[in-house]
Amino acid sequence: MGLEDGNSENARSWARFVATCLVGGVVVAVAVGTGVSFLGSEERGGPQLPLGLPWRRKKNRPVRVYMDGCFDMMHYGHCNALRQARALGDQLVVGVVSDAEIIVNKGPPVTPLNERMIMVNAVKWVDEVIPDAPYAITEEFMKKLFDEYNIDYIIHGDDPCVLPDGTDAYALAKKADRYKQIKRTEGVSSTDIVGRMLLCVRERSVNEKQHHSSLQRQFSHGHSQKFEDGGSGSGTRVSHFLPTSRRIVQFSNGKGPQSDARIVYIDGAFDLFHAGHVEILRKARELGDFLLVGIHTDQTVSATRGAHRPIMNLHERSLSVLACRYVDEVIIGSPWEISKDMLTTFNISLVVHGTIAENSNFEKEEGNPYQVPISLGIFKVLDSSLDITTSTIIRRIVSNHEAYQKRNEKKAASEKRYYEGKAYVSGD
Repeated sequence: MGLEDGNSENARSWARFVATCLVGGVVVAVAVGTGVSFLGSEERGGPQLPLGLPWRRKKNRPVRVYMDGCFDMMHYGHCNALRQARALGDQLVVGVVSDAEIIVNKGPPVTPLNERMIMVNAVKWVDEVIPDAPYAITEEFMKKLFDEYNIDYIIHGDDPCVLPDGTDAYALAKKADRYKQIKRTEGVSSTDIVGRMLLCVRERSVNEKQHHSSLQRQFSHGHSQKFEDGGSGSGTRVSHFLPTSRRIVQFSNGKGPQSDARIVYIDGAFDLFHAGHVEILRKARELGDFLLVGIHTDQTVSATRGAHRPIMNLHERSLSVLACRYVDEVIIGSPWEISKDMLTTFNISLVVHGTIAENSNFEKEEGNPYQVPISLGIFKVLDSSLDITTSTIIRRIVSNHEAYQKRNEKKAASEKRYYEGKAYVSGD
């Protein structure tokens, strides 16, 4: 192999390594010459590999994978991406991009960093979270991931993550051969959800003047107004989500309560699942051994919250709740009123409700939905940690809708430059 005599011990070890690789059918490119440089020193114990060889993961330790993102207005698509990323390793570390980086690269975020951190920490497939992560994987940050966080692979979806100059944000990770790709969840994105809300506000204004029917069915079934009302709508489909039993199983815990478990029940719309929802679910879970969450139907939400609600349909909302680590099981399409039969069927020990909610005046309304658990002495009102509701999120977008429209245009322009610069090939 042309090694000098002074490196005889290393040469013999290297020869054994090459022989092993050849037996395994692996072609290894080596530097041929009179002197081969080795990584590190002999004090590290045993021969070291030559410089220039591909990175090899250390054995006998968990595979740690890293995925980053803005996670703005976090939805089930984000959760499904994190689920897929976690399946590629033993531990998932998630980087949450800072507000400043999002503003520079995409435009103003709808939800600030502290709320996005709450959301990501609550996803049951996440093991560790890094705040203020950079939007692009720089050489310095990549080295920090590898050296300090012991990251083996960097993960991203098969949709391009493009910088303002049209370059790939993950180019360095790909060059280092430490990049793995997952499938993007079709039918939803933060941009899409913002569009749904802006459309909702525009159409509501028109409908109030022209007495058109609501858009609620569009949100639930993905139909345009012209199909539902026989009108001359644009034909734009609002929700593209197609629920399957397989997806629900992927998000489910798959375990029921023990026979002696204290089961806590909380219900709601959980539309535009946000940090306020997460915090009340966390508090509810602390009161028992098993948290059962009731998700109201689209029709119920529309009747109680307004004709243009919900923004997300029943199955979209159910997946978002199922992804939360504090939730054990959900009832998809739970009744508005809690009956004694329901309490018995699910063996519910306690029913709870937050102080901050869209229907916080339920006790003053005729037909109190919690009348039965109240009469049985198993109802409790929990102090909500955050003063956030679905209406809060909608107001943020409506009050700054021009900035969000520009943000969407900015993203489209960046992706156009990316595709023009190179042919993008999506992975499996």
